[in-house]
Amino acid sequence: MIVALALIYMIFAILLNSVGTVILQSIATFGIDKPEASALERYKDLTIAATSFLVASFLPMFGYRRSMMLALAIVGGACLLMPLYPGFLTTRLLFACVGIAFAMTKVCVYSSIGLLTTHRVAHSRLTNTIEGLFMVGVLAGNWIFSAFVDSTNPGNPVWVNVYWVLAAACALVILLLAGSRLDESPAHAHGHNNSFSDSLLEMLQLFVRPLVYVFLASAFLYVLIEQSFGTWLPTFNNEILKLPNAMSIQFASILAGMTALGRIGAGIVLKRVRWHTLLNVCVVGMGVLVVVVLPLARGVVARPHVGWFNAPAAAYLIPLLGLLMAPIYPVINSVALSSLPKPMHAAMTGLIVVFSALGGTMGSYITARVFARFDGIHAFYFSLLPMTLILITLFFFKRETDRAAVVAVSPAEALP
Repeated sequence: MIVALALIYMIFAILLNSVGTVILQSIATFGIDKPEASALERYKDLTIAATSFLVASFLPMFGYRRSMMLALAIVGGACLLMPLYPGFLTTRLLFACVGIAFAMTKVCVYSSIGLLTTHRVAHSRLTNTIEGLFMVGVLAGNWIFSAFVDSTNPGNPVWVNVYWVLAAACALVILLLAGSRLDESPAHAHGHNNSFSDSLLEMLQLFVRPLVYVFLASAFLYVLIEQSFGTWLPTFNNEILKLPNAMSIQFASILAGMTALGRIGAGIVLKRVRWHTLLNVCVVGMGVLVVVVLPLARGVVARPHVGWFNAPAAAYLIPLLGLLMAPIYPVINSVALSSLPKPMHAAMTGLIVVFSALGGTMGSYITARVFARFDGIHAFYFSLLPMTLILITLFFFKRETDRAAVVAVSPAEALP
């Protein structure tokens, strides 16, 4: 079952984080401008938020395993439409379906982690591992998409053929899930909700816990930062660093690779460093890296034979942000979830997905506007503001975690 969870998460990693690549290719193939192209992020994130809010608490009744199979069927069907009816309208439909399906999937995956682990440290390690494999999917996705891009004519719509491969992958994981088993009985404990009003009330009742809304603010800000870089790095590489389209996508994969490395390695570091100390060091390091590296991206001149060994220094250094961003999201998610009873994990994950989606679409929209109005360098400098704010929310998140530990013996204790 863990293998199935990892694979489904990797498929959605490829699809969700292809939005930066698809924006770049849609501008070239369909002739649209940057603000219009940025709408793809909204189609993805707003459907994620709406679906999470409406169905998160119902998924335990339908079954996590069956919900994931349905999600894969939805997105697999949408993938088939792309090569059959290529166009920006189909692209928007695809990302809307991806948003709906991922909302279901993320609630199921995070809730399943709670069912597959018995204590908080195991929960944190499995969360970091699966989130790390998510970034491996992002890394692989960049290379898969770039392999279908016509290097001599970036506007050639041949790149949509990648969706045949992704549809086949969805079908294979459906078969794997069909043969897997998961004991979901703990998710139905304490007479779990059976109406929309009860489900909505359960989600809203979480806000009586100060730890929850401080955590949600942290998650919102983190995803705002992550999506700003993740979505627009291919376009930044192309327009600011003057790299060809295919190479711009490939260089953006370094960001995913660094994030995967950081998340998988975070489990080792957290054995020796307290979670809040690690996250504060990471955020400060991100700010320093932005201030030091972005000046290197100014005044880059296009070269006819640019390659992996003679690209601008900023192309190699900006993706190092992924190493520092890596531990933040899975660690705060794990601390928040492991502080709650397992029957509440679906509702809490629903809130996580809603606020993450809102942060993602806000980050991409702001970056797109600044990018179009000024340039990519100014757009990336804007990330310093949410970095400052997340330091503040992490302080309050740690304080609420400590208060919860004092009140009672609870799994919400800080990570060792």
